[in-house]
Amino acid sequence: MPTVFTKDGFRFFFYSNEHAPIHVHVKSGDGEAVFVVEGEVVLRESVGMKTSIGDSQTT
Repeated sequence: MPTVFTKDGFRFFFYSNEHAPIHVHVKSGDGEAVFVVEGEVVLRESVGMKTSIGDSQTT
């Protein structure tokens, strides 16, 4: 499974024998997510990962 890149503890990768639509897997210590990257980037599924990062409070 080739790694596309890593950033801040997240590894972005794909499997060479994958199916359509074009998508990328993202894995961290917390879990894994799959994003469809054909056209608009869309979260397809997530297991054990938070859906947002950072402080969501407004000032």
